[in-house]
Amino acid sequence: MAELKNDRLLRAIRREPVDRTPVWFMRQAGRYLPEYRATRAKAGDFITLMSTPELATEVTLQPLERYPLDAAILFSDILTIPDAMGLGLYFVEGEGPKFSRPLTDERACRELATPNISDSLDYVFKAVASIKRELNGRVPLIGFCGSPWTLLTYMVEGGASKDYRATKQLIYDRPELAHEVLSKVCNALIDYLCNQIEAGADTVMLFDSWGGVLSTPAYQTFSLAPMQRVIAGVKERHPGTPITLFTKGGGQWLTDIAATGCDMVGLDWQTDIHLARQQIGDQVALQGNMDPTVLYANPEVIRAEVGRILQGFGHGNGHVFNLGHGITPQVKPEHVGAMIEAVQQLSPQYHQ
Repeated sequence: MAELKNDRLLRAIRREPVDRTPVWFMRQAGRYLPEYRATRAKAGDFITLMSTPELATEVTLQPLERYPLDAAILFSDILTIPDAMGLGLYFVEGEGPKFSRPLTDERACRELATPNISDSLDYVFKAVASIKRELNGRVPLIGFCGSPWTLLTYMVEGGASKDYRATKQLIYDRPELAHEVLSKVCNALIDYLCNQIEAGADTVMLFDSWGGVLSTPAYQTFSLAPMQRVIAGVKERHPGTPITLFTKGGGQWLTDIAATGCDMVGLDWQTDIHLARQQIGDQVALQGNMDPTVLYANPEVIRAEVGRILQGFGHGNGHVFNLGHGITPQVKPEHVGAMIEAVQQLSPQYHQ
């Protein structure tokens, strides 16, 4: 594989010196870009786009053709794992992902398939290898998965949910059954991330989108502990690959998250980055954390907010600039450019 020409991201995750703060952002390959929408139209539907390595490569690289970013992130979906487990993923326009065979009873939970990840998700690993080839060492490639808890919510609810009623009933009424499903998901995720690393991913990230809907004890039991198990399983096989853990709504649990064995903690925009650094910045790197909706504002406002976040983290190493959640489709591409330019211009002073 080609040697990395830009390793700022990996150095920052390891809290090593960099010349400026690296920047990438969640959902950077996505609907805010006209070129993405054109490729999506060519594919016909999201699943074809995601599961065709050539198309997944194309959309992964699109933002890097437009912006001087410090990382590429695999274009895929967190729900590939439950789909591989036989739940039947499909997408409804305007409603998002759904499963045709959700876990609605005990039998479905007990009979949940344990897939051969190498075979069933081969298209993902082919995409990773293809992207890595095309990048040719330009920037690192980030692989990812959803957290066990987040995947469980989709698997039980059959799609997105406002109150997670069925999943919460499962964990409170039948915790042993919930753990049985989570255990199968954890095993699949360990294989999934390891396969991504073996195909060329330089670092991986766990997206715990819905951890923040839980109480503290439930979060520790049903979200954090399974994530810790996944991290340990990946580290056992690939000890040199850095892992980022991001729980949306998890700002009150930072010390617990930092103790999972992850190398970097993703912060949502409701978390104060200065306080986060005081709490856990000597243990892990921090990623974040601009409110994505600031990108609707004019470039001067965007620049000021970038400056505020950089100042909040302060001098020294271990910060990767990102949004506090994924970019939204209505953002103007030139506003994204203003954010990246601001990071590149304003951050060097914190690394002298």
